[in-house]
Amino acid sequence: MKKRFVYGLALLMGVAMSVSSCSDDDKNSSSVRNTSASTAADSLDYAADNAVNWGKYMQAVATYLNADATELYNDWNSSYDGGVSYASNFKSAGQTGSSFAAVGDATQQIIDGCIDIANEVGESKIGDPIALFQAGKTTDALYAVESWYSWHSRVDYSNNIKSIQNAFYGSRNQTKAANSLYTALSEAAPAVAADVDAKITAAINAILAIPQPFRNNINSAEAIEAQAACADLKTALESIDVTAISDEKLRLINENYVDNVVLPTYKELADANAALLAGVNAFVASPSNSKFESLAELWLAAREPWESSEAFLFGPVADKGLDPNMDSWPLSQSDIVAIIKNGDFSALGWTGEYDEESASIEAAQAIRGFHTLEFLIFKDGKARTVKD
Repeated sequence: MKKRFVYGLALLMGVAMSVSSCSDDDKNSSSVRNTSASTAADSLDYAADNAVNWGKYMQAVATYLNADATELYNDWNSSYDGGVSYASNFKSAGQTGSSFAAVGDATQQIIDGCIDIANEVGESKIGDPIALFQAGKTTDALYAVESWYSWHSRVDYSNNIKSIQNAFYGSRNQTKAANSLYTALSEAAPAVAADVDAKITAAINAILAIPQPFRNNINSAEAIEAQAACADLKTALESIDVTAISDEKLRLINENYVDNVVLPTYKELADANAALLAGVNAFVASPSNSKFESLAELWLAAREPWESSEAFLFGPVADKGLDPNMDSWPLSQSDIVAIIKNGDFSALGWTGEYDEESASIEAAQAIRGFHTLEFLIFKDGKARTVKD
């Protein structure tokens, strides 16, 4: 998730909700949303007067998601920037032509990716709403919660930690592969292996222990415990020393990681987003409540491999801006409402080299991706309905 720290621009919906111990103390905060624009978003539903533009907007966003997911898989599996695949580049670490000077550099990248997402889940995804809530900015805290349109926050965050587990185990089915960090560390540094393993499980369990939905339980004891569990996991991951493992074993770890974790995850992501686009097209052709429900299921299915890939947000996904393309949060409320009204989707696209400092690229990313489609499909944790 590329997080945009502009909570006042968050796309809002379903304001009539409860947040534990929520008050109106922050009504005059400069970071609180624009009231008039928020009201327009809060009350916005799929209806006869906006159905055409709503459908086209879903198609545009789903098309971009499908293209980005397909490009990401192809970059890893086939060819990256006209050269060898990124998978080949990673597996050939330490050899001529690889962007990784030493085999251990690639393995360290695996670990660093795990550290980054453990920190992001604890300090940003869970921690930011808690910090805002505890500062008295309860409204901002609510709108800082990622994936609250679908009430899917806890599952998203637990899948982020499962992406760490997959990278550590060298598999996607909770088995510990022979050529994995876990197995190598069990021989070279067994206490470290056991500690990381235990902290992964503890973080997943702590996140899922947060009362559902997270948006209503931001300052709960369980949420605070989950944040601490993620911090403990980050510390444990930082204790891994790749120099304790031979280069021969590191190379096997890298190869297994690519073949049995990264590539199948990105393949699933590409396939799920193709199915999501097909579902959107079917809905637009013949809108119905049942098809909105089907879209909700397709969105959840596409979301799972994405959140399970966040331990490897390096390489093409970072260099090409595919992470913020697909997963920027919060979104730009006023622009999304305007697009639904005027049917102008030109602002969703951008071209050229990715520049994370570009205001125009960031603006495009703030009106597309998973969360824009989430808003268009879900309301108050349920699939939207077709209104007369």
